Order: sequence, then structure tokens, then C-alpha cells
Amino acid sequence: MKVRTRISAIIGTLGLAGSLALATASADESRAPGTAAQVALTEVARAENPTAGAAGPEDTVWIAERAGTVRVLDDDGLGEPVLDISDETTTDGERGLLGITFDPDFAHLYLSYTDLQGTSTIDEFAVQDGTVRQDTRRTVLTQEQPESNHNGGDITFGPDGHLYIAFGDGGGGGDPQGNGQRLDTLLGKLLRIDPQGGDPYAIPEDNPFAGDPGAKGEIWAYGLRNPWRFSFDSATGDLLVADVGQSAWEEIDWAPASSPGGENYGWSRMEGTHPFRGGTEPADHVPPIHEYDRTGLGCSVTGGYVYRGAAIAGLRGQYVYSDYCDGTLRSLEIENGEVTAEHDLGVNGGEVVSFAQRGDGELYVLAIGGAVSRVDPA
Repeated sequence: MKVRTRISAIIGTLGLAGSLALATASADESRAPGTAAQVALTEVARAENPTAGAAGPEDTVWIAERAGTVRVLDDDGLGEPVLDISDETTTDGERGLLGITFDPDFAHLYLSYTDLQGTSTIDEFAVQDGTVRQDTRRTVLTQEQPESNHNGGDITFGPDGHLYIAFGDGGGGGDPQGNGQRLDTLLGKLLRIDPQGGDPYAIPEDNPFAGDPGAKGEIWAYGLRNPWRFSFDSATGDLLVADVGQSAWEEIDWAPASSPGGENYGWSRMEGTHPFRGGTEPADHVPPIHEYDRTGLGCSVTGGYVYRGAAIAGLRGQYVYSDYCDGTLRSLEIENGEVTAEHDLGVNGGEVVSFAQRGDGELYVLAIGGAVSRVDPA
């Protein structure tokens, strides 16, 4: 990962009407097979270095700003901060407020950030009538970070009701500690925990390494370098992880909703489908469903969502993503874990650092410079 131009640069600068649905459905009927859906980006707000977004109560979108503030986007625009932990975060390297999510009942808000010592921290707040009760704050999980890059930090609840947490390999370039393939560390992993099932959390009994004395029971999947953004398909429950590459390949990993976990995505013996620095492919390696190299403008994949909204019928079921350095929105058509078509959506979101999905499935694009844009029909 290039410290200047990749995620470190990111952090360093760090229900529509039925008539609309019918209109877009008609437009979709004219879309020839293999062609891209017609989309546009509509800037709806400006934030201060937005890093993540999450669907909130009553079709709101809650936006996390890198310095430590949280603001709510609704029909009236982006409001004043409803939460501010900026005096408890550090923003050097790739650090800051990196992730935000609600539990399925909107009863708790979770933040993922790096504290003043650079330690990755997951905090929980109770929510009542859409208001954060700051006096209920508690820390759920922490993980020390050996370097200021590759923190990961994305969080979301899966369709199973458990909290998933993405951590990078700890940084330093090339995974010097071998964390990606080690099972005795949370670094380089996707975790799965039950934050309400214990103090401070419980490890689900069906986690793939639960009860294994040689492994961390929190681990759901491993072999990840910097899974900056991941998501679940809201219709199928399938998991998609966009893992930022080292110097040659960006990758998107996939697992079906039926997966019992335990996938090894290969890092640091593999970068995408390619051996890394003479590494040998692990026998249990799960290769990405999509990868792209650095011959173009891309340098840091930004994962998005499978679109399940109503506004753009021609985009439904496609995985929308981008790249921080390139900024072009692209989509993948996926069937049974295989990419059947790739599309350039013809719009550029700037320095795309994240996506956000509203409760009704509509998508927003977050650019680190401040633009919050909705993906609309063209």
C-alpha cells in the first residue's frame, strides 16, 4: 500500500415515489444485456472528511467524520453533530473514526475508531427514540495496532444479528509479522461477535475457531490485508469484502450466506490470485471473485454494496464499488459467486472513501473531500 496515495491519503486529508420506480423500470427494459445502468450522482450534503455511513432510524443516514464527529443526514440535509469523540481520537496515518453501525433494532449505535494511543476501539451507545444516550457508553473490544496504517475499522451487523468487525494486518508493508495467516491474533481478520451476549461481548458458539486453543475465537475469516470496506447483500445475506492490495492487485472477496466461516483469503502469501513475494498458495485459499491491477488509475479499492433500491431498476442486484485514486463507480453482476459482467457506470465520485446504504436500499457515495452524493437514475 502506498502510504501517500492510498488509504493513508484518505485518512490524512481525511422511499421514493412509485412513479419514479415505474419510470426506472421502463428505462431498464431498454437496457441491452451487458451494458451499464444509467446513473448520476447528486450531491446532497457536505461533511468534514466523511469516512463511513450507516442506515439509521426513519430512513436517515448517519455519517461518521474522521476527526470523531457523527452527523445525521435526512430530508433537510446534514445536521449538526449528534456525537463528538474528537478529543479521544488520533488522526495521524490511517487513523480516526473509521466505522459506524446500528444494531438491527436501532437500539444501539456502535463506533469503530482509533484512540489517542492508536488502539482500535469499538464502543457502544444505547439509543432511545433516535437519540444517542451518551451516558450508556461502553467499550466492547480493543485491539492494539503496531503501525498507523492498515487499521481496517469497518463494522456492521450481519443478517444473523451478530457484529462483524474488519481489522487490517497491522501495517508496516508486506505484513512483516505474518498476521494475515496467523490465527492467534485479531489482525488481518474479519471478526464475528455478540456484543449483547456477554461482558464485554460473547463469542458465538458456531464461530469457526470457537473453542480452538490455538486460535482467537472471534475470527470469522482471515488472510486479509486491509479490508477497508465490507458489506452484506441485504437480499441474499452474501458477504462481500473489498481488500486493499499491497502494490499490484486490488481484490473483492465473496462468501455465500450459507458459509460457516473460516475462509482464508490468502494474504500475505497471496495478493489476489497471485503469489506475493514468492509465497506459496495456501491449500485452503479462497480466491477473490474479482481483482484488478494498477495499470490504470486505480490504487485502493473502496467496497460498496449490492444495490437493492427502487430508484434504478437496471442496477438492482449488482455490486457497486469504486477506488479511492480513480473515483469511477463500477458494478459487478454476480451469480453463484461468479462475476458474469463488469460495468463502468460512467460517473466519478472523486476520492471515494466509502459508501452508505439507506434503509430502503438507496446508495450514497462519500468522498474524503466532503461530498456526500446520492446515486440516482440518470
